[in-house]
Amino acid sequence: MYEPESPCIRHCCLNQEDTCIGCFRTLQEIKAWSAATPEEKQSILERAHNRKLNAVRTSNTK
Repeated sequence: MYEPESPCIRHCCLNQEDTCIGCFRTLQEIKAWSAATPEEKQSILERAHNRKLNAVRTSNTK
């Protein structure tokens, strides 16, 4: 199976919910990344993508 690459963009800073404002992964997801299976990594990427979309929507409605 395809091995997803880390979404890290080296803009690491956690917000008040312990979510990175660079890649939108939670602290737990970042810590779990190296031991995660390709399927787990894909799931993490999907959740991070959804968090990013929500952040953009929220910032556009202010």
